[in-house]
Amino acid sequence: MLVALYFLLGLGLLYYGADYLVKGGANIALRLKVSPLVIGLTLVAYGTSAPELVVSIDSSLKGLGDVSLGNVVGSNICNIALIVGLCAVITPLRVNPKLLKFDMGVMIAAAAVLLGFYALNRGVNRWEAVLFLCGCIAYTMWSFYSSRKGEKNVQEEMPKAQYGIWVSAIMVVGGLAALVGGAKLLVNSAVAIAQWCGVSEAVIGLTVVAVGTSLPELATSVVAAMKKEQDIALGNVVGSNIFNILDILGIAPLISPIKAQGICYVDMILMLSISILLYPIMKSGMRISRKEGAAMLAIYVIYTTYLIAK
Repeated sequence: MLVALYFLLGLGLLYYGADYLVKGGANIALRLKVSPLVIGLTLVAYGTSAPELVVSIDSSLKGLGDVSLGNVVGSNICNIALIVGLCAVITPLRVNPKLLKFDMGVMIAAAAVLLGFYALNRGVNRWEAVLFLCGCIAYTMWSFYSSRKGEKNVQEEMPKAQYGIWVSAIMVVGGLAALVGGAKLLVNSAVAIAQWCGVSEAVIGLTVVAVGTSLPELATSVVAAMKKEQDIALGNVVGSNIFNILDILGIAPLISPIKAQGICYVDMILMLSISILLYPIMKSGMRISRKEGAAMLAIYVIYTTYLIAK
């Protein structure tokens, strides 16, 4: 009974946290003359990935490398197959051409580099973490620089902000706090149940923890899609996937190097493959249709079934 109450409370916090985060993030974009796409790729994406960062650092410190790396790999698969798929089924997603020009390439490259590091040492060491972290800083700086460079065009296209900068900031901070709290409630109960059922650490990291820590992205992207803030919906997913690899695996291994013997090449290759697959899907007609969304959802269901059954 208590677990069910935690579950419902977590869902409520996720929904309202996502709602305020989207509203606040969109208004900050308007006030700072930064495009909603860039806010989705950075502020919203980094904020909704906070649970992954906390879980991966905590798992790394406890020597649970499979959970730490599985959380990142599983979250990236979940973000594309489950979240983009579900959002597209709810409402077809319009694709901003700027995503295809640069950010999608960064996301695919980050996944490919992670696969390479994994092949070398079955994890991520401190030197590799430094490279990831430097890449994250460079990407974030470039995103804001390129957006400000086009400030004149953005200024002409954007509507007027509804809230002041401080109100928007409070909405973002409050939304993030609700998202992190809601995700923690759901993840803790889910992990306890999975362990009680005798599920391995790798599977827990790739499924239960990955989905649980991706709930902020799921809630934020679904709410953004329903509010027609599609740049935030897609930018949040792409930005979160970049952040998950470059920042989370740029920080957690610095504290304690990650070794993940339970993660297999199927998981790593699927993460890279589905990242590459998303590119032609987005480029085709510059939108993601309901059928394409349903196909991505099917991929996630098949993968999850495989993990549980193996």
